[in-house]
This record gives sequence, C-alpha cells and structure tokens, in this order.
Amino acid sequence: MKTLLIYGATGYTGRMAAERAKALGLQFEIAGRHQPRLAALAAQLQVPFRVFDAGPGAETFLSGINVLLNFAGPFAQTADALMHACLQAGADYLDITAEINVYRLAERLGAEAVQAGVMLLPGVGWDVVPTDSLAVHVARRVEQPRALNIALQVPGSMSRGSAMSVSEITGAGVLARVDGELVATPDAQPRHFDFGDGPVLCVPLSFGDLVTAWHSTGIPNVAMFVRIAGNAFPEGDLAQLPDGPTAQERDAHRARAVVEITGADGLIARSMIETVNGYSYTPLAAVEAARRVLQGDRRSGFATPAQVFGGGFAESIDGTLITDR
Repeated sequence: MKTLLIYGATGYTGRMAAERAKALGLQFEIAGRHQPRLAALAAQLQVPFRVFDAGPGAETFLSGINVLLNFAGPFAQTADALMHACLQAGADYLDITAEINVYRLAERLGAEAVQAGVMLLPGVGWDVVPTDSLAVHVARRVEQPRALNIALQVPGSMSRGSAMSVSEITGAGVLARVDGELVATPDAQPRHFDFGDGPVLCVPLSFGDLVTAWHSTGIPNVAMFVRIAGNAFPEGDLAQLPDGPTAQERDAHRARAVVEITGADGLIARSMIETVNGYSYTPLAAVEAARRVLQGDRRSGFATPAQVFGGGFAESIDGTLITDR
C-alpha cells in the first residue's frame, strides 16, 4: 500500500484530518515540529510519526512517502521547502492553503514537477475545492465565457492558523486576472453578491482561485470577493486566539460561495454552492483528495482539484448543494 504523510497533524485542522484518515483506514503517518504533541497523537491513533522542520533537508524525512498533505500554515513559511522536498523525494504534494503566493509558487515549479513525475496540488480544502468545482459547473452553462467573479462568505469565527494566513493573503495586495495575466488592481471596488438571503457587500481579496480558476476553466478574466461578517477576520494578537471554532460553532455556520460568469454575448450565469462549515469541510475534502491520489488519480506538474478529480469533486462531500440561478 502507498503511504500518506500528514504534516502539521497536531494543529486544529490537521488533527481532524488525521482522525478522518484513521476512520477511513488509510495507511498514513503524521509529522510536524513538536515531538511531545506528535507522540501523543500518534499513540492515540496508533500510527508512526516523524519529527522535522519544513526547511532545508526535509526531503530526507520523506523516505517511503507517496503523498504529503500539508496542514502547517502560514503556508508561506512551509510550502516552498515542502514542495522542493517532494520534488526531490518523488512524493506528490497537497495542502489546504488559500494563500495566493503558494499557488503562484506551485505554478512556477510546474515544469520541474513534470520532469520529476510529481504532482503539486495546493488547495484541497474549503478553498479552493468548492469554488473550483463551482467555476467549472457554471462555465458549462455559458457560451464563450469571458469573465468570472467568485465571492466567498466567511461565516463564524476563524481559527488561529487561518487568521495568521490572512496576513499573507492581504499582504499579496489586491489582484485580479486580466486577459490571462495576474495584475495588481488596487482600485478594485466592493460589490454586492447574494448568498441566499439578499445582496450583501463583498470586498475584493486575492485568494488562490485567481490561479486555479484560470487553469480549471480557461476563463481569462477572474476577480475574487469576500463577505466578511462579525469576527470572521480577527485583529490584534493572533497568538491569543483559540485553536478554532468548537464543533457546535461549526455546526451553526454553513459556508457558501457564489460564482457568476459572463459570456461573450453579455449574458450572465450564476450558481451558489453551500457546504458544511469550512473547518468541517476541509479535513473531509483534503483526506478524500489524498485517498484518491494514493489510488492513482493524479497528474504530474501543477494541478487544480477540478483538473485531477473532475468538476463534481466538491459535491462528493456530504452536505454539499449547488443551486443554479
């Protein structure tokens, strides 16, 4: 059997993913930097563990590993070293980031990954799996699609790790894809989207979809927006935040995204995807993606979830519903 390595397994989402992998009976190990926490979780799950930093020489710790699934954010601090480690070790790389610069990195390494026979597949969590699938779904409804807008609704509270990743996302500046190229759009304006309860104002923000949607659909003009409500994007000392929302808090906030695509004729098609809470969805989607890769669903080079698993992948996770408008 092929072996999965879950890196960052003792974090908030990584732990849920490790528990899911155990429930599915996958052959896997866990890894990270903190030996005592890893040892405790490994004993609980009865799996092996490896202790190493996401830095130079990480490839020496990937012996016998076929797929690495990275949960250790901010991913700007881990993805580069782990992608290069996978290229050297011949292991496929997956992660759950929304940080656009990680996708741009994977894109740049795509040719090297093809030569190494390795897949680089960032974004197998709530972002970007639902939006990637939704973009492909709506694109099929449009003659000669030319422009794609994606809007996310961020409900409830954010985990400490996600809050730290947000600084990487905002630090990238406001970008959009224009005629196939990523360009800075500092003057981009907020606009309204309807997530089912009437139009709400969403702000432009640069998530990984600006890369994945282009590869998955070929639509040359892509913009992203986010609906920020309540304490979804916390400020202050992020280290003082709790690990993440409780199971009860997750159950209280389902997640939604809207995609609208404009065709060459000016007509617009819209659809909405609704899922369980993003923090509940992510470990389910990420482990399912890893399971499929272990079984041979893969392609060398940089890839998107829809390219590897098809446009219906998001709906394979229970509780997911797409509504056309």
